[in-house]
Amino acid sequence: MSHFPLNPKLHAQDVEQEPIRAGFGRGLKTAGEQNEQIVALCADLTDSTQMNHFRDAFPDRFVEIGVAEQNLVTVASGMAAMGKIPFTSSYAAFSPGRNWEQIRTTVALNNQPVRIVGSHAGVSVGPDGATHQMLEDIALMRVMPNMVVLAPGDSIEAEKATLALASDSRPAYLRLAREKTPIFSTNESPFEIGKAYVLREGRDITLLGTGTMTYQLLVAADILASEGIEAEVVHVPTIKPLDGDTILVSLRKTGRALTAEEAQRSGGFGGAVSELLSSKLPMPLKRIGMRDRFGESGDPNELLQKFELTSDSIVYKARTFVHSIPQYRQGF
Repeated sequence: MSHFPLNPKLHAQDVEQEPIRAGFGRGLKTAGEQNEQIVALCADLTDSTQMNHFRDAFPDRFVEIGVAEQNLVTVASGMAAMGKIPFTSSYAAFSPGRNWEQIRTTVALNNQPVRIVGSHAGVSVGPDGATHQMLEDIALMRVMPNMVVLAPGDSIEAEKATLALASDSRPAYLRLAREKTPIFSTNESPFEIGKAYVLREGRDITLLGTGTMTYQLLVAADILASEGIEAEVVHVPTIKPLDGDTILVSLRKTGRALTAEEAQRSGGFGGAVSELLSSKLPMPLKRIGMRDRFGESGDPNELLQKFELTSDSIVYKARTFVHSIPQYRQGF
C-alpha cells in the first residue's frame, strides 16, 4: 500500500490551489529563521519569485544583484566558498537559461552548494510567451555534474524541498511554476531528496510524473480506473539523483511506463527514465511533454490543453498505449 498521504479534496472541484513558488517563499523564510548562515540573492524579481518574504525578514542577509544573472550565481558561489548557504532566484528562462556557463564553471565545477531557484518554468507561465516559458531547464541542469535537480509537485512540497536544500551540501536546482496549481500532498506527506513516491497503486501501467504534471496523472488515473485500467502513479520530485529502485519496482509490476513533464521531453525527465530503462529494464516507454517546439502566449490552461499536457490528453494516450502495447515481463 502507498504510504503517501494525499489531500482528501484531491478530486473535488474546490481542491485547494496555490502557486508552487509560494511554498518556496515560506520555506526560505523558515530556513532563514533556523540558520543565520542562509543568504538570499535575487536578480530584480524578488516579489515574483517570492523571495520578498526572506528579504523583509532578514534585510542584512539579502542581496539585490539587479538584472545581472551571470553575476547572481558568481557572487553566490563566492559566498558559498566563505561558508554561507546561498539561495539565488530568478525566472528559469534567465537562471539557468541565461547564466548556464557561470553555473557550470563557478558553482558545479567547484562543487559549491549554491541553491539555484528557477521560477516561472513551463508553458503555464502563460501570456509572457515563448521567451519566458523555460522548457529546456531540466535537460540543461540534469546533465551538469554535481547538480541535484528538484521539481516539486505543489506548494506544500516546495516548502519541504526548500528546507531540505537548506541542509544539503550539494549544488542544486529547484524548478518552480508560476500559476496556482492544485495541492495534492499534505503536511504529513514525506519528502526526501533523491526519493520517488507511489501515490496510487495499479497493475496495468505506471504513470511517472514530476512537477505540475503529477496532479494531472492522479486525475487521469482516476478516470482510467473507471474504464477498467488500473494505473500506478509514481511522483518523482527529484529528477537527479533519480530514485531508480522505486521506479523499477513499479515497472516490473506493471510492464508499461509513461512519463509526463511540463518541459521538453527530449533530454528531460522522460529522458532520464529512458536512460534508466535502457540499462536496467528495457521496456516500452511513452513520453509526454513538449514535442520539440517553443511555447506561445495565451491563457495557462488553454496552453496546457493545446500542448496535450492535461489529464484528458493523458487518459487518451495512456488508454491507447495500454490497448496497443503488451505488458513487458522480464525474461522476454
